[in-house]
Amino acid sequence: MTHEEPGALRAGVAAACRQLADAGLLVGTAGNVSARSGDLVAVTGTGVVLAGCTADDVTVVSTTGDVVEGRLAPTSELALHLGVYDDHPCAQVGAVVHTHAPFATAVACVLDELPVLHYQQLALGGAVRVAPYATFGTDALAAHVRAALSGRSAALLANHGSVTVGATLEKAVENALLLEWLCQLHHRATALGTPRALTAEQQADVVRVAIERGYGSTREVR
Repeated sequence: MTHEEPGALRAGVAAACRQLADAGLLVGTAGNVSARSGDLVAVTGTGVVLAGCTADDVTVVSTTGDVVEGRLAPTSELALHLGVYDDHPCAQVGAVVHTHAPFATAVACVLDELPVLHYQQLALGGAVRVAPYATFGTDALAAHVRAALSGRSAALLANHGSVTVGATLEKAVENALLLEWLCQLHHRATALGTPRALTAEQQADVVRVAIERGYGSTREVR
């Protein structure tokens, strides 16, 4: 992860919020986004309408939650964000995206785990766990999310929404968009019948071939 000045970090978080809102993953004030640079975390302020989020609506805090810069109190889910960062080194998790995206939230109201129906889900680490329900903004919810994210880049929150992480803000947003697509896929597949989940052997083959062929990476023509 590169170290960014607080101003650039705040602008990046605001831009990510607008992108996610444009994609329909953030509605009104529901959801929050953060990005980390060194010992600083830029996170959306409480009560911000995220479709119009600006850098001024993003607050910078220390990794212990003390406000360093900004006019707004940070999101009520600050403990969730800081807890995830505390569990992961900067190179692994540099940003956290929490949304109430419609398909992800619907799946989180029904399933205990999102099975792997499509190989692209392996980019998130495999089957996506659903963290047990807890009231928003509580330490209990933060703990459930941290456990559900173990070995994963995404987690669903029972009857609540979703969380994705990434080494960069761009990757965390990309993972949020992918998770919503996967949840929509599950919804559509289930409407047609009983979905076929990929077996452990099939998933292992996908990983092997992806590594061999450099799947998802651009490369020059030889």
